Amino acid sequence: MHATAWALRRAVETVMAVFLMAMVALTFADVIGRRLFAAPIYGAHDITEHLMALVVFCGLPLVTAAGAHLTIDLLDRLVAQRWMGWWRALTAVLVVGLLALLAWLFVRHGLNAGRISEVSQALRVPREPLYLFMAASFALSTLAAAAIALTGPMTDPEDTHEEDPL
Repeated sequence: MHATAWALRRAVETVMAVFLMAMVALTFADVIGRRLFAAPIYGAHDITEHLMALVVFCGLPLVTAAGAHLTIDLLDRLVAQRWMGWWRALTAVLVVGLLALLAWLFVRHGLNAGRISEVSQALRVPREPLYLFMAASFALSTLAAAAIALTGPMTDPEDTHEEDPL
């Protein structure tokens, strides 16, 4: 199971890197085309908008699996105490539930977008696959949140460097 989780993580990281590189290349080409040749790339805004969503939603399961979501450490000393285990368990259940709810809502929204043929403005790119990708991202995040609730955050076995005390 652990090896499968790491293979999945590497696959998601690779897909995210490809989307990010495509977004950078498109933006670079669009700026060069606009500035030097007065010919911007038609639909670059639409494509960039979709790529940005893909990058963000590729990152969501990675951040969830690492337990790296933003947190407020104001009450960490209190919550870390043994008798507050119920609170940590309740929080984990709520996070898993909310992520699952969001996955379900995005599936519904994606199917609805397909039913009404929702498309982007300039290029008329169908939105259904994007919404379903977001749903899949939330579903993976749900699984990751459930896994870290049971086992703790995923730490990279290859990450053996010590933190610099400075």
